[in-house]
Amino acid sequence: MPLVFGAICPHPPILIPAIGQKNLKRIKKTQKAMNRLADDFYHASPETVIIISPHAQMMAESFIINHSPSLIGDFNDFGDLETKLEFKNDLGLAYQIRKAVETKIPLILTDDQKLDHGSLVPLYYLSQQKKDMAVIPLGYSLLGRDVHYQLGQAIKKILNHTNKRVAVIASGDLSHRLSQDAPAGFSSKGKEFDKKIIDLLKNKKHQEILTLDEELIKDAAECGYRSILIL
Repeated sequence: MPLVFGAICPHPPILIPAIGQKNLKRIKKTQKAMNRLADDFYHASPETVIIISPHAQMMAESFIINHSPSLIGDFNDFGDLETKLEFKNDLGLAYQIRKAVETKIPLILTDDQKLDHGSLVPLYYLSQQKKDMAVIPLGYSLLGRDVHYQLGQAIKKILNHTNKRVAVIASGDLSHRLSQDAPAGFSSKGKEFDKKIIDLLKNKKHQEILTLDEELIKDAAECGYRSILIL
C-alpha cells in the first residue's frame, strides 16, 4: 500500500505543554499547526510510523534503525518529570527495510529502548488521538545527499508492496541562526535557507532540494535537512 501520510515536524521541547507553559503563547501558530497535523494523521489511520530524527543514534557511514521491541521516552532532561510515552516497534517492517537495502545502502539495526526528543516531540502530538500505532525510529548518517534520497526511495518501494498503512515523519527544525540571541549566533543565511527550503517544498522541486548550495546549508546551522532528503 502506498504511503498514507508524510510530514515534516519541528521538535523543540517547548512544544510540550508542561515544558512550554507560559511560553506556549509565543509559539501558538506552531502548536496550532501541530494539532491540525495530528487531526490529519488520525484520519489517515496509519498502523506504523517511520520517524527520522536528527537526534537519534547516528553513525557517519551507516543509517540506523532502532530495532528495540518496545520504545519509551520522557522529557526529564527538560524539567518535565510527568510526560511519558511508550510505543511498540514494527519489527517486521523494520527488518524488511534492512533486508531490501543491505547490499546497496549501509544500514544497521540497533537495540535502544529510549527515544530521543527529536522523535518524542512529534510523537507526543501524533499519539494524542492515535494510540495504537507502531513506531520505527530511523537515524540518518553523514553519507552523501544522494544516498539519503536513495534510502527514501527504497523505503517508498517497500511500502508500495506492503499491506500496512504507513506514515513517514521527517523530524527537523530549519535554521538555528535567525536571531542575535540564537545559540549558534545570527546569520543572514538562516532566513535565506528557510525561505529556500519552504519555497522548494511548496513547489515540489525535489531535485533542487537535493542540490542545495552546501555553504548555505552549513551557514544556516539547520537541523533536519537530511531528514527531509529521506522523506
